[in-house]
Amino acid sequence: MIQTSDYVIETHGLSKSFGDVQALRGVDLSVPRHSIFGFLGPNGAGKTTLMKLLLGLSRPTGGSASIFGHDIVADSVAIRERIGYLPQQPRFVEHMTARENLRLAARFFFSGPPAAIEDRCDEMLALVGLADRAERPIKGFSGGEKQRLGIALAQVNYPDLLILDEPASALDPLGRQAVLDVMIRLRKYTTIFYSTHILDDVQRVSDTVAILNHGQVAASGPIGQLLSGQDGVVYTVTVKGAVDGLGERLAALPWVTQATAAPGLRNGVSAWHVAVRDETEAEAALLRHVLEDPNTTVVEFSRKRYELEEVFVDLVKGDDHGR
Repeated sequence: MIQTSDYVIETHGLSKSFGDVQALRGVDLSVPRHSIFGFLGPNGAGKTTLMKLLLGLSRPTGGSASIFGHDIVADSVAIRERIGYLPQQPRFVEHMTARENLRLAARFFFSGPPAAIEDRCDEMLALVGLADRAERPIKGFSGGEKQRLGIALAQVNYPDLLILDEPASALDPLGRQAVLDVMIRLRKYTTIFYSTHILDDVQRVSDTVAILNHGQVAASGPIGQLLSGQDGVVYTVTVKGAVDGLGERLAALPWVTQATAAPGLRNGVSAWHVAVRDETEAEAALLRHVLEDPNTTVVEFSRKRYELEEVFVDLVKGDDHGR
């Protein structure tokens, strides 16, 4: 059956309780096809619970979810045939080589000629950058090499969806970068849904993000949208010279929602944060309005960009304060 939906995963009010403990509370998510979807949240937020529901390892107590248009409860077996999964701590047959581990996994999916299986193993090893280590026993692999091999094992059946649980959390910077590079290469073949607490990695490779807190989605959407911050589009204007009345003059513009002076004034230089509701109008006219005073010189003019960590902390803290 051909699915026409633009989303691989869709959840609607998905909930899960363990006795009196409600781990997930009405989760709504949409994961676009061929996206790298970063799934974030503090410890105990419900990330692992959601992954287990999607994998058919647990059953929801409320709401619904579908993968490839199939219900996760009624069609769990059909879904799992099209999913690759990497647990947070993958396990291997340590005395076997990387190729032997891949060959073992491939035989669960393919019954074709041995040459075809070897070709698939060669392809996966090259994809994750382990072709030169194919004949080495796993017990001598570094943490990063094991994670990349784990991704190769999860990808060996050409899945339409990869679910990765903290794929780079225990690695050094070089190992993390190697895993992120593999994820980027896999994007054209599959959709990647992964959990992590390393916010910098999410900002570098993800195009869509969801932040979970206390079992609820605190925010979800394209990474660019989240990095715009809760205040929307904000421009920073650094000026030198006359600033009397500048804030009032900017705040009076119909497309400006707020104009505030940044703390600190050095050598006659000050900075202003200007929040706008019309980005197009701001790009065309904001700078011109600042320069209306001939005694004012603009030192710097830029759009404020938020770091994901800043957005994450604001959302999680704000959610906690509302409880």
